[in-house]
Amino acid sequence: MTKEQKHTLIACMTTAFITTFMGSSLNLAVPNIEAHFGVGASVVGWVVTAYMLAVSSLNVPLGKVADQTGRRRMFILAIAIFGCASIIGAFSVNIWMLLGMRLLQGMAGAMIFATNNALLMSAFPPSERGSVLGKSTAATYIGLSAGPVIGGLLNGYLGWRSIFIATGLISAIAFLIAVKGLPKRDEGMAHGRFDMKGSMLYFAMIIMILYGLTDLSIMRSARYILAAGLALSVVFVIAERRAEDPIIQIDMFTKDRPFLCSNLAAFLNYGATFTVGYLLSMYLQLIMGFSSQKAGLILILQPAIQALFSPYMGRLSDRIAPHKLASAGMGICAAGLILLSRLNEDSPMAYVLVILVVMGFGFAAFSSPNVNAIMSRVDPKDFGVANSIVATMRNMGQSTSMAVVTIVMGILVGNAALASVPAARMMHAIHVIFAIFVVICAIGVFLSLARGKEG
Repeated sequence: MTKEQKHTLIACMTTAFITTFMGSSLNLAVPNIEAHFGVGASVVGWVVTAYMLAVSSLNVPLGKVADQTGRRRMFILAIAIFGCASIIGAFSVNIWMLLGMRLLQGMAGAMIFATNNALLMSAFPPSERGSVLGKSTAATYIGLSAGPVIGGLLNGYLGWRSIFIATGLISAIAFLIAVKGLPKRDEGMAHGRFDMKGSMLYFAMIIMILYGLTDLSIMRSARYILAAGLALSVVFVIAERRAEDPIIQIDMFTKDRPFLCSNLAAFLNYGATFTVGYLLSMYLQLIMGFSSQKAGLILILQPAIQALFSPYMGRLSDRIAPHKLASAGMGICAAGLILLSRLNEDSPMAYVLVILVVMGFGFAAFSSPNVNAIMSRVDPKDFGVANSIVATMRNMGQSTSMAVVTIVMGILVGNAALASVPAARMMHAIHVIFAIFVVICAIGVFLSLARGKEG
């Protein structure tokens, strides 16, 4: 590994860590932020939602900008914006200033997601790409694991502002590494005019779809917003087919079955697995009677297993067809979901721990090999857009997963406080949700295998 490659890997791993660390640690601080600024749940919820919407809606347009103007430049700028927004956010004088900084973090996050894996793919030969993608994925899961622990300690002893300051300091380190060590050249850059019409359509489409999914069980108007977003997606596809230099080459999906199936598999896998931690947290606290601290420590096992095995699975995807590994990983996730659907009030803790290990291993086997399979299908000049599409599929899957949970809970549990719901009714709702996720994951396995020999 050359010095430039080493610095690129460290910088990309650090940004993969800080983006997930910020999100997972901030979730614990939301009640403190709510109390500090004296706002309601509907307002403070935007601390999380604003970031998610900004990342999802800007991912692909900024990925195209990165491909056209230079990924190194955008990556360094993204780290600077993310770090500055973190430090400024720590000194917010009201909730609106904080929300503004979260929007800036979301924009910077979109810029990071559009460039980090693309930089790795450009810096390393095809024979090593799976390995470095695995290490980057491991950094993501380390951020997810460390967030509840370190973030909880920071929030508990120093307050919620310390989470922003810590993130800003880590961002400063990543910025220095990137400026000093990233290759000065940008390989495989695309050329052409920026597709402003397509970008605006994409922005509006994603905002409507994600907002509609998020509030589907809360607001009646959400279903119309979701429908409008889906209708706008048709307009977007038509416009992109006619555009001289579209932000997304629709042919990437229509003429490349492995690329299409790989992205759909990512969407379905996240759709089936994203809320596992949320549901298990409810199970451990409301059914088993554990404290939130103990439940959190138990749930760390899954991302810890993912972080442990992701580098190995990434290396393995350089030697074995990545679509085969990803398919096997998704199959393991489906098996874990089947086990989850059989949870009951008397399940031993060992059963829960086994499930977490199975899910962690399955996701490690799926994640980086699937990204490797997707990125290997595109020309280097389109790495930024392709990486952005992967991130968008992840966000869409996560939102869909949460929508399934809220809809089923709304139907079977109602608006009652979760703590007051009888255990039998709660378990029935959890069983139904996991049964739906088993079906979603099984469809994903089929699509993953449908890539065939081309994948």
